[in-house]
Amino acid sequence: MSEGRALSTRKELSTVLHTPAVRTRFDEMLGKRSAAFISSIISAVNSNQYLRDCEPMSVVSAAAVAASMDLPINPSLGFAHIVPYDGSAQFQIGWKGFVQLAMRSGQYKTINITPVYEGQIKKHNPFTGEMEFDSSVVSEKTAGYLLYFKLLNGYEKYFYMTKDQCLAHGKKYSRSFKKGKGVWVDDFDSMALKTVAKLGLSKYGILSVDMQRAIELDQAEVDENMNTKYIDAESQVTDSPAEAINKKIRAKKSEVVQPAPVEQSQAPLAEENHF
Repeated sequence: MSEGRALSTRKELSTVLHTPAVRTRFDEMLGKRSAAFISSIISAVNSNQYLRDCEPMSVVSAAAVAASMDLPINPSLGFAHIVPYDGSAQFQIGWKGFVQLAMRSGQYKTINITPVYEGQIKKHNPFTGEMEFDSSVVSEKTAGYLLYFKLLNGYEKYFYMTKDQCLAHGKKYSRSFKKGKGVWVDDFDSMALKTVAKLGLSKYGILSVDMQRAIELDQAEVDENMNTKYIDAESQVTDSPAEAINKKIRAKKSEVVQPAPVEQSQAPLAEENHF
């Protein structure tokens, strides 16, 4: 896109953001914080050449999803993101956003998502899912990624994926990753941590209404009517992992799902879209 066209797009975005309907929508979700949030949208677009190329309404819709969950879109915070893809903007939640939504449910005593380095796993029981670690081991080579949480009722879960599993998962479900570009390439660790968070919490955690919405809308292009389209999902997959999870969620409507019985902690490779 030419610099002139990019400037025109930014002006169009600013105009859309300041229309009464859009301002009212953000005011209803964020109250007095809406003005600062709208400024953060403009800042995010101005700092990203590819977002400047996106259709303005897709940017607004993606930002509105983040606002509805009260998640900031400042890239440095890592809670939620507006991600460009082929001229449209997607809403994407980061692994920190999943942790934030889990903690807001009031059901988690503790939750942690972390890389695991070679030599740190001392013992892993594939039947109970229990793991033991040696944190004194120092290594620069990542072996995998781990989600651990414990609920107030005492239920706890270790959910682990190897680095190779995360790599295979991303390549299977992301078109951009197959082309050697996109967030999987630019920030693999964050993508792998998010994959573990999303899969682990969707399978074993308590799915609050906000968590259900986060899983359903993650990595989707959302229009003003909240219709979703997963534009970076592999077209050859009948149901993307996100869509498969969404079907389960819709079947239960707004019911809060209690954790499943403890199973093997080894993660399948096809349970989410690609982040």
